Amino acid sequence: MRLHLLSRLGVGRWRLSTRIVALSLLLLLLVQTAGLLVVRASIERNAREQIRHELQLGDRVWRRLLDQNAEKLRQGAGLLTGDFGFRAAVNSDDIETIRSALDNQGARIGATVTALLDNQMALRALNDTPDNPALTAAIAEITVPLARSELGGTVALVGNTPYQFVMVPLRAPLVIGWVLMGFPIDQTLANDMLTLSGLHVAMLTQARGQPAQIGLSTLPDASLQALQSAGGAVTELDNDGDTLVTRHVDLQAVGGGVQTLLLRSLNEVVAPFQQVQLVLLVITVLGLLLFGLGSTWAARRVTTPLSALVQGAERLGRGEYDQPVQYTWRQDEIGDLANAFDRMRKNIAISRNEIQQLAYWDRLTRLPNRLRFRDTVKETILQRRNDAEAQPLAVITLNLDRFKHVNDILGYALGDRLLMAVAERLLLRMDDGALVARLGGDEFSVVLFNANADQAMEAAKTIANAFEAPLSFDDQTVDLSASLGVACWPQHATDVDSLLGRAEVAMYIAKRKATVFELYDPALDSSSKQTLSLLSELRYAVEHHELRLFLQPKIALDSGRVIAAEALVRWQHPVRGLVPPDAFIPFAEQTGFVRQLTLWMFDEAARQWADLQQPGLPLRMSINLSTRDLLDLDFPARLDALLDKHQVAPDGFCLEITESAIMDDPLRAEGTLKRLSDRGFKLSIDDFGTGYSSLAYLKRLPVDELKIDKSFVMGMESDPDDAKIVRSTIDLAHNMGLSVVAEGVENAAIWNLLREQSCDEAQGYYMSRPLPVDGFKAWRQRWAERAEA
Repeated sequence: MRLHLLSRLGVGRWRLSTRIVALSLLLLLLVQTAGLLVVRASIERNAREQIRHELQLGDRVWRRLLDQNAEKLRQGAGLLTGDFGFRAAVNSDDIETIRSALDNQGARIGATVTALLDNQMALRALNDTPDNPALTAAIAEITVPLARSELGGTVALVGNTPYQFVMVPLRAPLVIGWVLMGFPIDQTLANDMLTLSGLHVAMLTQARGQPAQIGLSTLPDASLQALQSAGGAVTELDNDGDTLVTRHVDLQAVGGGVQTLLLRSLNEVVAPFQQVQLVLLVITVLGLLLFGLGSTWAARRVTTPLSALVQGAERLGRGEYDQPVQYTWRQDEIGDLANAFDRMRKNIAISRNEIQQLAYWDRLTRLPNRLRFRDTVKETILQRRNDAEAQPLAVITLNLDRFKHVNDILGYALGDRLLMAVAERLLLRMDDGALVARLGGDEFSVVLFNANADQAMEAAKTIANAFEAPLSFDDQTVDLSASLGVACWPQHATDVDSLLGRAEVAMYIAKRKATVFELYDPALDSSSKQTLSLLSELRYAVEHHELRLFLQPKIALDSGRVIAAEALVRWQHPVRGLVPPDAFIPFAEQTGFVRQLTLWMFDEAARQWADLQQPGLPLRMSINLSTRDLLDLDFPARLDALLDKHQVAPDGFCLEITESAIMDDPLRAEGTLKRLSDRGFKLSIDDFGTGYSSLAYLKRLPVDELKIDKSFVMGMESDPDDAKIVRSTIDLAHNMGLSVVAEGVENAAIWNLLREQSCDEAQGYYMSRPLPVDGFKAWRQRWAERAEA
């Protein structure tokens, strides 16, 4: 975890900085790139729009040029028809004079074709031109339409060359003929168009029955070749990285098709804006550079304090709380985070001190607790273990007599004051070479670091004498005694847990023998090795399925039906055979292992529960709880987990608790019982009548059933007092709304007496001894058949 944290925060510091800078640059680059793309698209869109307008204007300019040439021809022809000498020559039919006039006037205005036609549109004279049948045919084809035209002008295709013609009437004063003038639309006109408009021109002609071809062009050779390859019928022409946008101008020629292609280079229009794009690109690069530097500075301004905070967190993880966190002076979020870290450092230091106090010191008496006491003894033993001349040490364990009784009578507040007074007396009687600790409850312990058995017994005697004087609190005087046990290292034990355990064994022997204090003697604890072995064997038994579930039926006295069964545990030992419960249950109670036994029984009973049910005859399972189960705050949750595991409802179980188990710690027991009752468990008081609980307290408990102790039930047949106790208990329970179970039913006479007294359920050897599960099933079947018979 720590290496993972370092790898993420130590090295990741640069990764975070790099990510911040990279993300910032990427966002700026995306914005700038989008801007450049938008500008470029806008430039191209505007350029195309500009070209469209230029081509529209070029269309008008081209037509205007053609009109101007036609007007020039028209004026020239008009001058010739108005010349007196020319008319005289026409009237005298002087062909030579006519041809000479035509040649001179055509040369003067640049007309390559001049001709005179009679009223019948027959050709009378033609200027000095090479003999061209195509021209003669074209003239014959256009004369009639020109005579009818108001403008008197047209375009005709002569071969593959477009010509522009005009025809003017010759009047004297009536029309006596027509003067025709024309010239080819040639490269000069195309060059003029390029000069005037900046548009390239290409003439696309198609004579009748012939393929279209390009007659003239102002395009460079490469563009012309591309246009010829495309056939001329294009709206855009891509050539060598440039795009030429075209516009077709149809001249409506006679004798074939004539189109003028006006072309404009997109690159030429865009070229003035490329400088702007270059400037924008330079600005973008400079912006990225400046933004990168700024982002790096800003990222380091964030990541450098974060690195310092990471180092501070690592120091906190190592338990170093004295060095303040850096960057608390900043007036921003980093400063807030640093101040929060610093407050956390201070709070953790305070909490750590409090935890150490809670972990190692008893809050009531201010004495070391069990953990601190054990660690101290353990460290001392480890230091002396390899020293042949090491001094022995002794542990004295002390338990107050009748302390619980004092608590119940005088209250817990006075009990706490009593414990503090005991701590003071122990501290006064022990010298500075001893350590006094409170192990828990009313149990104290003293370690003498340099004392043998005799010295330890003298110290125990001193402690016992300290309790001869009564303890006084306000107007209350309390006589209190204690039982003490002594054990020495290395005489009685070689490790800390064995030493403390044997001092406790000696203390319990002193309490049992009423000798005040006892020195541990293996003879007094002859079963110690056996019990250690027994604990290991019990654990093994649970883990390796050596325990067996036995069931003893409970019969409803009114109907004779089997309505419940008490779950009991038996131990099938691989060597000893079937071990009776009396051989291991008391030991399990003493060592606390009974909690594992309870959970095993509940788990096994819940597992078998569904298989034991019969249609219309539900069977409730009763399980005994111990004192340690009731004092375990997590016990209800453990049962919940087992119920979920086997999918069994809590109302299928009855939990039996003895009065003594409840009275060991009434408040905690009451809380546990209420939680169990709230979950839906049925609760029963076992061995009722043998304890010392009051009816007032019993009334507060959420119990559903009283179980009369078998000593009263077994004696009720011969002892009237026992019979009265049984009867009174049944009446008391029924008046309190509780059901009654009588255990110890040994014969039919007791069975009948209990039925007469309206007892609810019976349990005992008269019906059946405890049986294994399969034996219980067979017995229940036989019982049911006998009841029906």
